[in-house]
Amino acid sequence: MSAHAPASGGRPPLAHRVPDLGAMELLLAVARLGSLGRAARELGISQPAASSRIRSMERQLGVALVDRSPRGSRLTEAGTLVTDWARRVVEAAEAFDAGAQALRGRRDSRLRVAASMTIAEYLLPGWLIALRGQRPGTAVSLLAGNSAAVAQRLLTGEADLGFVEGLAVPDGLDGVVIGHDRLIVVTAPAHPWARRRRAVGARELAEAPLILREQGSGTRQVLDAALAGYGGLAVPLLELASTTAVKAAAVSGAGPSVLSELAVGEELASRRLVEVPVEGVPMRRDLRAVWPTGPRPTGPARDLLALARPAPGKG
Repeated sequence: MSAHAPASGGRPPLAHRVPDLGAMELLLAVARLGSLGRAARELGISQPAASSRIRSMERQLGVALVDRSPRGSRLTEAGTLVTDWARRVVEAAEAFDAGAQALRGRRDSRLRVAASMTIAEYLLPGWLIALRGQRPGTAVSLLAGNSAAVAQRLLTGEADLGFVEGLAVPDGLDGVVIGHDRLIVVTAPAHPWARRRRAVGARELAEAPLILREQGSGTRQVLDAALAGYGGLAVPLLELASTTAVKAAAVSGAGPSVLSELAVGEELASRRLVEVPVEGVPMRRDLRAVWPTGPRPTGPARDLLALARPAPGKG
């Protein structure tokens, strides 16, 4: 047993010995208004409920607090003393409440989001516009990076909410799947793969020099895992730190690349890139919202999470 724990048979907890704030507020209202009925109306409760609360308070303290008569309600001598003490407790509670409101206001005044590149570029802008409509007073900052960098920012307290693509929730974080994404192989129309009739197999993809995102990105994690049984990825033709850079290199004809389907819609529509059929390689991945292990996000982070998650039956 802890040295500070009460011994068996000791005094009950303070919450059992001291009246609650509601009872103290009622007693203060009776003292100020001179009427239990008027005090009840001010606090939005019925007179029988007010009477019951005063009687319960008197039983708890073991003294009479209010003398009731047809002319009104008058504090007893003990009631006057208890009212003075109650006033200090209520004032302290009001100061506590004001401080808590200030903390919530500070929390709600800003939101720091960290997101992997694909989500940051192609999904988050719409979510943040919707959040702005709900919380026009919240300043939002966005840090974009690969999935490993997002996890690090959350763990070091640099971000309040993160979004990643990949195979699993990073260590030290909790998360929820908010959607799904498909990786595709793309290349410029002049590349030999753009004209082939046969799908690229897993081994051929593993052995090909590709234009890839860097280690730590969600795209790279999924591709590494998908091709691990085929000797892993060959040395990349180019290894670049942004989706935009990978796309530009692929459009230039440098070689094939693997990118999110979300990221190349415009290039596929304009035929600057061509999707290459692939077989035997799992290319679907989960998109997740993540936060430090513990309670779910609150305030603006909770609202953004709600906007990012698809409604039941969708997504």
